[in-house]
Amino acid sequence: MTPVTQAGEAARTDTNGAVLPPLRIGRHVIESPVVLAPMAGITNRAFRRLCREYGNEGRAIGGASGATSLYVSEMITSRALVERTPESMRLIEHDPDENPRSIQLYSVDPATARAAARMLVSEDRADHIDLNFGCPVPKVTRKGGGSALPWKKDLFKAIVGAVVEEGAKRDIPVTVKMRKGIDDVHLTYLDAGLTAEAEGVAAVALHGRTAAQAYSGTADWSAIRMLKETVTSIPVLGNGDIWSAEDAVRMVRETGCDGVVVGRGCLGRPWLFTDLAAAFAGTSARVTPTLGEVSETLRKHTAYLCDFYGEEDRACRDIRKHIAWYLKGFPAGSTIRNSLALVDSMAALDRLLATLDPDLPWPGEAAEGQRGRAGSSRTVALPDRWLESRELSEEHRRTIAEAELSVSGG
Repeated sequence: MTPVTQAGEAARTDTNGAVLPPLRIGRHVIESPVVLAPMAGITNRAFRRLCREYGNEGRAIGGASGATSLYVSEMITSRALVERTPESMRLIEHDPDENPRSIQLYSVDPATARAAARMLVSEDRADHIDLNFGCPVPKVTRKGGGSALPWKKDLFKAIVGAVVEEGAKRDIPVTVKMRKGIDDVHLTYLDAGLTAEAEGVAAVALHGRTAAQAYSGTADWSAIRMLKETVTSIPVLGNGDIWSAEDAVRMVRETGCDGVVVGRGCLGRPWLFTDLAAAFAGTSARVTPTLGEVSETLRKHTAYLCDFYGEEDRACRDIRKHIAWYLKGFPAGSTIRNSLALVDSMAALDRLLATLDPDLPWPGEAAEGQRGRAGSSRTVALPDRWLESRELSEEHRRTIAEAELSVSGG
């Protein structure tokens, strides 16, 4: 792909003064201070490979070399990992050239979290572990997990401490990703950030929304700034409403954060990592692909999924959800869009892509902005009487035990 426009300025000379130095996550130095957010059903090995290729291109444009961004796996349930379910073992696979190998764990139980971390560390399956305390999905929060969990301060501390302790055995840094809290009345991010810092995590990332907001409304970047001012000894990363490299630079300028976490902004747009790497290297070069170039990327993504699953039909089912994101803003027509959303083979995909006009230019504003569903705010599903205390009651200990089998490492 050669869709780069505008000759960049000299590397690391952004006139806005917003270019950041490399991001340090424990022993790892990430040249471009950008993290691919873990997204369920999205950030598998195939998509990470695609994003990594574009990130490398961005560093080349900026005149630098070395590791680009940090590309995190989709969320892995600790219990499933300890039980070595086939799907969890597939999800922790990495390409030979992925470095650092980054895995996100989800758990509501310190013993299970410790056992999962011990497995990753002792079997040399990861170079970095991220802990999920940000998921707002009802089936997760209803069990006291994700963004509901930091409300229970002792439980949060125990899980973080257990995983950090296991990671330290082989110098594997641990990070925490979280939200502001359950809702605007029950905020947890400042005390959770301080607890994580005290427990020895290498960085904390904050999505500037509450669980009640899900993905609706506007991310509160002032909370990211407040966390940065509160947690001072480790990097603080900002997440939420980064749809372009310019948004990332603006977040850094407004919050003082040490790096950014990008999720929905790269859906159907993996070349955003080219833009981000170039921007943080101090250039103004940006990617503006033609429809033909977008089609090539979509096909490459599907081929990578074939390699990941080892099954062409499963890869084609997976790529269907990406079609609307890739074609956003292009005048492709409903018939071709609907047909692509039903594609069942690489041959069928090739036939359909061949009907698109490859010379159609990047549609500009129509393809920019929000990607993925925003939804609306809601009441957060929680265990009964979860909000009555910041400490874990015996009743809630039983709830946690039922939600996730407690496993001790051998």
